[in-house]
Amino acid sequence: MPEVYFQDLGLIDYKEAWDYQEELFKANVDAKIENRRADKTVIPTKNYLIFCEHPHVYTLGKSGDETHLLLSEAMLQQKGATYYKINRGGDITYHGPGQIVGYPILDLDFFFTDIHKYLRFLEEIIILTLAEYGIEAARYEGYTGVWLDADKPLKARKICAMGVRCSRWVTMHGFAFNINTHLDYFNNIVPCGITDKQVTSLQKELNREVDVNEVKEKLKKHFCQLFDATFVKQ
Repeated sequence: MPEVYFQDLGLIDYKEAWDYQEELFKANVDAKIENRRADKTVIPTKNYLIFCEHPHVYTLGKSGDETHLLLSEAMLQQKGATYYKINRGGDITYHGPGQIVGYPILDLDFFFTDIHKYLRFLEEIIILTLAEYGIEAARYEGYTGVWLDADKPLKARKICAMGVRCSRWVTMHGFAFNINTHLDYFNNIVPCGITDKQVTSLQKELNREVDVNEVKEKLKKHFCQLFDATFVKQ
């Protein structure tokens, strides 16, 4: 059963968290290069699951369209938001308080070397968690992430966005799950490049504020079940 180091960084600046991810990611990639060169495990890789929240920020994936940010630099400042072009897949999204951002930094050689299966597992974690709140969620064909009313195009709305990076089967970036999120901030972008779909949150769907720590525990439980992993302290 693979061991995963769990960390909850709380509210943290996006760039600071990104730099930390890059540090852990690079250590794993470098270890795998060295192990392959030596033809044996000289440096063991480590698996991590990081939870955090970010101050208001928009991030654009490497395949994204810059015109999907509908704010000028001055308007970003007025809204107290920042903007980064980053090295994950996907288009533009928003991160902010009340949203659980999950960054699994995994060596998929411990699990399975299939990036599509990996994304489906991340989606399934969210789907199973939402089911515990009586909400039926699903995948929307042709898109990543988790949706409500996915079978009804006019009502379909996204509750969790996803975008990952993978090199030598080491992952980084991950998912952004809207819990008590300020949804108005999504009006300043074309979320994930999708022009005709809405964004929602657990708070909006339940019509009440939700205990974020309670959601985190459910996410951790389903992560361990799906990835057949156990959490350890660093």
